[in-house]
Amino acid sequence: MNRFDGKTAIVTGASRGIGLGIAQRLVDEGAKVVITARKKEALDQAVATLGGPAHALAVAGRADDADHQAETIARAIDTFGSADLLVNNTGINPVFGPMVELDLAAARKIVEVNCLAALSWVQQIYKAWMHEHGGAVVNISSVAGTKPAPGIGFYGASKAMLTHITQELAVELGPAIRVNAVAPAVVKTKFASALYEGHEAEVAENYPLKRLGVPEDIGGVVAFLLSQDASWLTGQLVVVDGGLTLTGGV
Repeated sequence: MNRFDGKTAIVTGASRGIGLGIAQRLVDEGAKVVITARKKEALDQAVATLGGPAHALAVAGRADDADHQAETIARAIDTFGSADLLVNNTGINPVFGPMVELDLAAARKIVEVNCLAALSWVQQIYKAWMHEHGGAVVNISSVAGTKPAPGIGFYGASKAMLTHITQELAVELGPAIRVNAVAPAVVKTKFASALYEGHEAEVAENYPLKRLGVPEDIGGVVAFLLSQDASWLTGQLVVVDGGLTLTGGV
């Protein structure tokens, strides 16, 4: 039996990359998925990849828009009958450089999308479904949130905040709702391409497993955390990094 038969998952930022990889794994294990992102055309292509409307529904909008969040959750319940699982995958990093020169307007936007939006999604799905029925949440953090990461320091700070939000929610929402986080290192996606394109072999050499991650690596871990196989696991940050942090890297 598939682990997610009869379950509905909402995955934000899922038109491509890690989010789409997570959605695909959940569909493969029996879930219905509702995917979000800003661009409708990319979402429609993702739905086709996931097997069409029998398996997936796309709702376009900004992850930090409360009305979009409410609409997505309502459509998940109306279309598939529930909203059991939530993956907060959307994240932004519009700046690179030292924090002492950081544009504070950009910093506020990073917090809004990477932290407050994730919290708002949990608040809304809690009120609409999980308060009465239970569920599981996974937030996508980053190894950059576990130690200083020069150049992307404020992105890392936002992910550290997201990890702490995860822990607080796990304490508040147990036992019926579990909340965990995953911290990937570099995964081969468009979002992370500036970190490895043109010198992938050199970057991968820093990893004990001698390769960068792919979306499927994260999808498998997220599926485990959402499943009953992880029923005694909450408030945890699972680092998925090919061993990078063992060597002192980020």
